[in-house]
Amino acid sequence: MTLWFTSDTHFADSRVLKIDRRPFANMAEHDGALIANWNALVAPEDEIWHLGDFARGTTEEVEAVLAQLHGTKHLVIGNNDPEPTLSAKGWASLQHYREMRIDGQLFILCHYPFRTWNQIGKKSINLHGHSHGKLTPVTRQFDVGVDPQGLRPRRIEEIVVSRRKTKAG
Repeated sequence: MTLWFTSDTHFADSRVLKIDRRPFANMAEHDGALIANWNALVAPEDEIWHLGDFARGTTEEVEAVLAQLHGTKHLVIGNNDPEPTLSAKGWASLQHYREMRIDGQLFILCHYPFRTWNQIGKKSINLHGHSHGKLTPVTRQFDVGVDPQGLRPRRIEEIVVSRRKTKAG
């Protein structure tokens, strides 16, 4: 099993085509590409944490998207996750905030980026969405949204290493 992170897919939310300038002509193309990117990486037995702003639409429409996506899916609720998204079948868990240890490292998961967070002085790491890659992060803070992550989910090793390479280069 591999552990994946993503955020801000905004399935069926046409505002992202204009606001975030995503490179798609329409929502069918957008949603199809994001689903294909997700399923090319995430295996059915993998676990994926979506840090908010998953989709708009009816409960049935959201469930149809969830059914197409591989993996055990957890949602950390975002500001653009309406009731139909929250009540859709297909989520293994729903929460506004989550702390987890990965290989002994504490990770703080929330849709929103924090200025400070639990155990920041002990080198914990904040994973977030919401800012669509437009916020300058502080040390040990990473935007896992699809916009800064190549329109696809990422493993924690990719997220942390990608920033180190950016700073070194």
